Amino acid sequence: MAASVFDSPLYAQLFPTGETGRLFSDSAALRAMLLVEGALAKAQGRLGIIPEVSAAAIHRASLEIQVDPGALAQATGQNGVSVPGLVTAFRSEMNAPEHAQYVHWGATSQDISDTGLMLRLRQALALAEADLRTLLSLLADQAEHSAGLPMAARTYGQHATPTSWGAVVAGWGNPLLHALDALPDLRKGSLWVSLSGAAGTSAALGEHAPDLRAALAKDLNLIDPKRSWHTDRGPLLRSAAWMAEVTTALAAFGSSLVALTASDVGEVLIDGAGASSTMPQKQNPVGPSTLVALSHQMAGLTSTLQTAAVHQNQRDGAAWFTEWMVLPQIALSCAAALQIALQTTRALRPVPARMAANLGANLGLVHAEALSFALAQTMTRPEAQAVTKALCMAALETQTPLAELALARYDTLPETLFQPMDQLGHATADARAFATRVRAL
Repeated sequence: MAASVFDSPLYAQLFPTGETGRLFSDSAALRAMLLVEGALAKAQGRLGIIPEVSAAAIHRASLEIQVDPGALAQATGQNGVSVPGLVTAFRSEMNAPEHAQYVHWGATSQDISDTGLMLRLRQALALAEADLRTLLSLLADQAEHSAGLPMAARTYGQHATPTSWGAVVAGWGNPLLHALDALPDLRKGSLWVSLSGAAGTSAALGEHAPDLRAALAKDLNLIDPKRSWHTDRGPLLRSAAWMAEVTTALAAFGSSLVALTASDVGEVLIDGAGASSTMPQKQNPVGPSTLVALSHQMAGLTSTLQTAAVHQNQRDGAAWFTEWMVLPQIALSCAAALQIALQTTRALRPVPARMAANLGANLGLVHAEALSFALAQTMTRPEAQAVTKALCMAALETQTPLAELALARYDTLPETLFQPMDQLGHATADARAFATRVRAL
């Protein structure tokens, strides 16, 4: 087994990360940091901090020069961060010492590393947003088409009351819609530029520091936090929390599908479901199970990231290194969950006949709540609940449908009381409202 399922050719289709996977490679990290170095020099040249001709040369070189990650391994192992080795290699590759001397002017390794990470997180969030929009559109189609398709709602795995397939789908989609709505504020509060110098004081940049930070933020299309955030890992925690929220919502989707596709329920089919090596009848819900597994992993990763956010003094190597180990896995877990949810939703098919059969099974006890409220029209609510509970017990003991027992004893009850279509409450309206909200995006 590979060290990470996300880097494994064997598991590439079980845990697909799409384009997001390309953002969390050594080459992508170095490319992002070089872009930051080039943008920093360009802004410094514009503000007169370094010669404009040198700034132009550095910026141009940052777009052209490629640095082999393997060539930086020894320096990174020695320094605990890749930036010193990267800066040395960049200056050497420029082959213009008169200009290269101004590379990394006044910045510290963490400024470059954190800002480069923000560039990659911005792309990861953009890819997640695109997947979310597509997924919500697919879910809205299902919710709208099956807004009034009756099925049994389940609590504790048991029949509760009637609902509709459209309402169930909307229930899966609404948390994702909320996450999508939260993205603008997340970007504003998390995608920050970092430029604070060695110990967060910007001493080497002097009076130019605030203007330079603002200029760099503008050039990179990031947010200027107007302060140092070297030891404030809130921006990363907020991004990770959003990814965890999405992954958790998708895990709930997956967990329910595992139950609904079970052979003794069979209310949903997933085209192309997994096969067994020995049991020909098996249609394993592989995608839904993977969604749950990714959420399990996410819980541990976010807990570790929370611990890593505690920095000692003005920089903490152990906390920083821990962050590097878990944050890419968090981003890739979210990306994989979205990819799998898209595949699963496209292959999802409700089975109305099984939904109807299951509603009619279990002696119609799914209508017990409706019966208790109907009886409460002529007796107190506690009395109505007690009578209904007694009727349910009698139904189970005699294997007689609840409707038959109730109508025989209370001939004033409407027969529609035991018709699922008449007991959906707001399920149909909720399904259509979800679809409408998605269409308005």
